Amino acid sequence: MVNNLVYASDHRQSDSLSPYASDLRVAVIIPCYNEERTIRQVIREFSEALPGAEIVVCDNNSSDRTSGTARSAGATVLFEPYQGKGNAVRRLFNDVDADVYVMIDGDATYDASAAPGMIARLMDERLAMINGARISEQEEAYRFGHKLGNRMLTGLVSAAFGNQFQDMLSGYRVMSRQFVKSFPALSNGFEIETELCVHALRLRLPSAEVGTVYRARPEGSTSKLNTFRDGFRILRIISRLVRDEKPLEFFSALGGLILLAALFLATPVAITYFETGTVPRFPTLIVSIGMVIISMLAFTIGLTLDTFSRGRTEARRLAFLAAANRK
Repeated sequence: MVNNLVYASDHRQSDSLSPYASDLRVAVIIPCYNEERTIRQVIREFSEALPGAEIVVCDNNSSDRTSGTARSAGATVLFEPYQGKGNAVRRLFNDVDADVYVMIDGDATYDASAAPGMIARLMDERLAMINGARISEQEEAYRFGHKLGNRMLTGLVSAAFGNQFQDMLSGYRVMSRQFVKSFPALSNGFEIETELCVHALRLRLPSAEVGTVYRARPEGSTSKLNTFRDGFRILRIISRLVRDEKPLEFFSALGGLILLAALFLATPVAITYFETGTVPRFPTLIVSIGMVIISMLAFTIGLTLDTFSRGRTEARRLAFLAAANRK
């Protein structure tokens, strides 16, 4: 799926993040839940890859010693009482101030050495976000069920909003200050990655995707992602985003399905009428007429909401542009 991607490290391998990055404020933000076994390694690797960067961990009600381990490793620790990755990311976006944000999971599966190249490209090409697409030859790193679900969900987003990202659910991203400070962050859980991608696609923000090495979790560390539960939640958020961001297409499709069902029910009644001149099944006829009316209402609702959706999109784009001036 990602064989045609260029690795992040291929963009530039140097100690400098960019020709004008001497005073660049970089923040590595890490939403965490029960990552005591891996968080120290993550902090060490990103401290070495990005010397001078602020590393901030958001502990999302961990029951182990994640926060203490992160603090002893040199990270700033925030706490988010509302459970869910989306809530932790929202807290990090709100409380951390920087020019560039590197968002990473705390499970030690992502390659820290790719970060300088991703930041360099973000700055050089003036991008809003770079997505780190996962590339791994280890089956235990990226299980088939997760990979298949990712492809299906990414395909749905591509069909609705555009084919910009091949690994929509990656937890590795580099983002500009404008992007972070104008992002609404409405999701509560793992759906946050989907919302980040759709935000970039809907506003047509300059974005890119690069291949990054994806490793298996260290022994003793377990994934918090449930393939079916979180997949269903992501599918639900995609449906909501399509409804909210493209209401004309959503309600037109819904109205079209209702209209087809109405025609299916009405066809036998019409055939009987033309053959005998009678309508023996009035309830079916009434239901069919009602469904036609509902399909017309669905189209009207979509047309009306599309006007509001365009207004919201314009407001978010203005917020994105205004964020550049709020330092």
